[in-house]
Amino acid sequence: MFRDYQDAFQTATGLPLTLRPAGSFQPPLHGCRLTNAFCALMIGASRTCATCLQLQQEAESGALNGAKTVQCFSGMSESVVPIRVGEQVIAYLQTGQVLLRAPSERAFQAALEQLARWGAEVSVKAFRDAYFATRVLPKTRYFAALRLLGSFAHHLSLLTNELVLRTAAAEPPAAARARAFIAAHLGEPLALGQVARAANMSPFYFCKVFKQATGLTFTHYVARARIERTKQLLLNPHTRISEAAYESGFQSLSQFNRVFRRITGESPSKYRAHVHGPGARHPMPFAA
Repeated sequence: MFRDYQDAFQTATGLPLTLRPAGSFQPPLHGCRLTNAFCALMIGASRTCATCLQLQQEAESGALNGAKTVQCFSGMSESVVPIRVGEQVIAYLQTGQVLLRAPSERAFQAALEQLARWGAEVSVKAFRDAYFATRVLPKTRYFAALRLLGSFAHHLSLLTNELVLRTAAAEPPAAARARAFIAAHLGEPLALGQVARAANMSPFYFCKVFKQATGLTFTHYVARARIERTKQLLLNPHTRISEAAYESGFQSLSQFNRVFRRITGESPSKYRAHVHGPGARHPMPFAA
């Protein structure tokens, strides 16, 4: 899915795009076919390479709830958009290596002086040629491209959260019985002992087998299943958020809001705006 989107995005915008895991220490936009020539020159200098990695860490720390754009010493802009699984950011869509204003001789000299302070050995001519050949993009177009990435990241997050709930075809029969029981009684109060009995297991052994089969504890699985059920109900624009929450088994709105934000990374009202707003993508249906 990402490869297809990457090709379409790069062709339509002319911007590079890569997908990298959180905490990666790869050079910016590593392996991208549209990497900026100026940035490619900088990768060869150890001090500038270290600065680029520090800049990536700064971008990541500021991108917990949405896109973050940073500028390097030369004025190049780079952006990351987070992809979440529940409350955890697992990866980023990354783009950039463009200037948001026309390059100037003054800015070029300032960048050259910074390189000299770092002791970086570069060809001034090659540096100049690459710098002034850098693509300049108006801010409105650049941030519009980031909104596209935000929508794609949101879709990837929804899909990934859905896949977390799926198990391999060879899951233990007890785990399959438990998941079927949970799906059938999702709108009711669910206790661990009750589900363990439905799976014909002791609560202690059930917890072990269920975690191995699903990758989630019983409590976390039920919470995710209820959130997915709620999201399905909210596909109907006439269903109130409170109605969807109670129908999915939540006992209070405060609990629902807290769990929804923890798992999806946003509020129920913001999610609904994504779903029913222009160009929104519906999540995959939850299959327990």
